[in-house]
Amino acid sequence: MRRAKLPRKSTAVDMTAMCDVAFLLLSFFILVARYKPAQDLNVITPSSVSSTPQPEKDVVLITIDKDAKVYFSVSDLNVSEKKAIISAISTAKGLHLTDAEMKHFYANPAAYIGVPFSYLKGLLDKDAEQLRNVKMQGIPCKDSTDNELIDWVKVAVDAFQGKTMHLMVKGDQASKYPSFQGVIIALKKNEQLKFQLVTEPISAPAGSELDKTAPVL
Repeated sequence: MRRAKLPRKSTAVDMTAMCDVAFLLLSFFILVARYKPAQDLNVITPSSVSSTPQPEKDVVLITIDKDAKVYFSVSDLNVSEKKAIISAISTAKGLHLTDAEMKHFYANPAAYIGVPFSYLKGLLDKDAEQLRNVKMQGIPCKDSTDNELIDWVKVAVDAFQGKTMHLMVKGDQASKYPSFQGVIIALKKNEQLKFQLVTEPISAPAGSELDKTAPVL
């Protein structure tokens, strides 16, 4: 008995519907994606073994670069606290910052302060794109008599009143001790004796106690 021949079917697949779905998904991800801004502060931190993750919210960060310049910033997740900080500085120092100028501090991603009070109004007059080309001279932070960081820490403590403020210090491994000493003076003046050092995490030495207790990934 002869085997019945099955009709040959075309192997071509209509991809029109699939292309439509792909473009819709691509459009969706482009619209909802949140891009991380470029880091203008290039700081190479020393390495350390740490099992404590760094918080992302309620963070007040003091940064020291390799040229001993000091910068002040607050977590982007704390917009209300950033508003209170810049408003308090404007009032206390008689800077008369406009709403638009203050917004450049609390609304711009990764905005940080790295100038004396006398230059602050001119700095905040620039938007995020213009700030990329500004070379900041750092917050004066030499000793107890010439230390504007004292005021920044004070208004930050007031803004975070009733909340847990994570005070963090991030220093370049090439920075010198005098700049770090000025930061310590500012913290002591505000009775902030606990802070966390930001370092580059590395694996614990094989066989050490920390290595034995580290979670298996």
